[in-house]
Amino acid sequence: MINNLEELFKKLPSFLCNNLTIYNNINQLTEIVLDLGHRPEARFIEGSRYISKRLISWADLDYITKSLTKFNDKNRTGIGKTLHRVSCIRNKQFIITGITFRIGRFSFGLTTLIRDLLEYEASILFIGKPGVGKTTIIREMGRVLSNEIGKRVIIIDKSNEINGENNISHLSIGRSRPMQVAKTTFQHQIMIEAIENHMPQVIIIDEISTNLEVLAIQTIAEKGVQIISTTHGNCLQNLIRNPSTVDLMGGIQSVTLSDEEAKRKKTQKTILERRSKPVFNIVIEINKKNFWTVHEDVKTSIDFILNKKNTIIPQIRLFSFTENIKILSKTSYITNKFYLDQKINLVKSWDFTNKQKYNQKLNLKPEIFIIYSYSISANLLKEVLLRMKINFILTNEIKKADLIIGLKKHIIINFNLIKLANKYNIPIYSFNHVSYYKLVRLFSQYN
Repeated sequence: MINNLEELFKKLPSFLCNNLTIYNNINQLTEIVLDLGHRPEARFIEGSRYISKRLISWADLDYITKSLTKFNDKNRTGIGKTLHRVSCIRNKQFIITGITFRIGRFSFGLTTLIRDLLEYEASILFIGKPGVGKTTIIREMGRVLSNEIGKRVIIIDKSNEINGENNISHLSIGRSRPMQVAKTTFQHQIMIEAIENHMPQVIIIDEISTNLEVLAIQTIAEKGVQIISTTHGNCLQNLIRNPSTVDLMGGIQSVTLSDEEAKRKKTQKTILERRSKPVFNIVIEINKKNFWTVHEDVKTSIDFILNKKNTIIPQIRLFSFTENIKILSKTSYITNKFYLDQKINLVKSWDFTNKQKYNQKLNLKPEIFIIYSYSISANLLKEVLLRMKINFILTNEIKKADLIIGLKKHIIINFNLIKLANKYNIPIYSFNHVSYYKLVRLFSQYN
């Protein structure tokens, strides 16, 4: 994890810098709070401490503000060549009486927990409280999508939090192209401008909060662009109850059922339903820094919430630096057995897929790999497998295959293929769009 604290310390009076450097847990520093007439305070992950016995004076605040760039309309600015954010508090005369330094960090590998979801090319929304690391996550996603997956990525940096107060792209965002916003109220205009002028495949937006921004995101989604974004909240229910963000989830309408229909569904006559398809395919609740709740099927999750059904248990993903990533989903909200079987064999079911990968890597690696290809070019497969020096046979008989691969839109409607795969316990890997890179990643585990 990289934090560039030296650049921040240059903006502080010397008596503060000297006291800060004595702390052993300086890498856990999250904020420095300086209020007029109060002792300076350093906030760490596990608590707060006073930095000095000396009270902050007008001279201290003046010294700091003169070393910073101009504060924007949201009373924020940054520090060049870093990701640190500086916010100020003003009195009724608009004079600064308090300053908060928020430490900006970037860390490689944060997207490991959801790397599979990035391969889907699906739009993803992160929900979480302030300070849980939403911005850090989407910053790393920008780097991975642009550098490793090769997408054209535009970042709408409303508060200069993602790229910092930098005119040159910061190392942490890779080849992504940041677009600054002169006034935060203009963000929705810059979002549309990015689509019209720069042809991005992915657009990353931090902190959706207004109706105009929601409307702009709906417009972008209709143009077929993948959207990665964040918003404040605790869970999916908060988005549905919030008038500003409910349209991201498809909107809600009240529907009156007939007596017969209400009796058949065992519900009240007046129920709530989604008005349209959600903008985001996947919603991730960041409960803690290492504990995420993933709604891979947002439509179904919303419908169950609106119908007040408590049986839905979304996917839980957690990790630590000393253990492997764990993905848990104890029960399913799908009641149709055939549909459940169908879901299990698709890549989207990570419990099943990881089990297959684990077994294949440990003791099920065949000498000659037999592959059944469905709607994927045989020439492309041969090119990948030959370059990776994998012994393989392309078969036309499903029951002889070690693996079935194909395009998701074709596989999901081929019920006979899915039944045979279930019968012979053959894993299915599906792609929204196939590429050389994706095939290399798939077969690298068997090489």
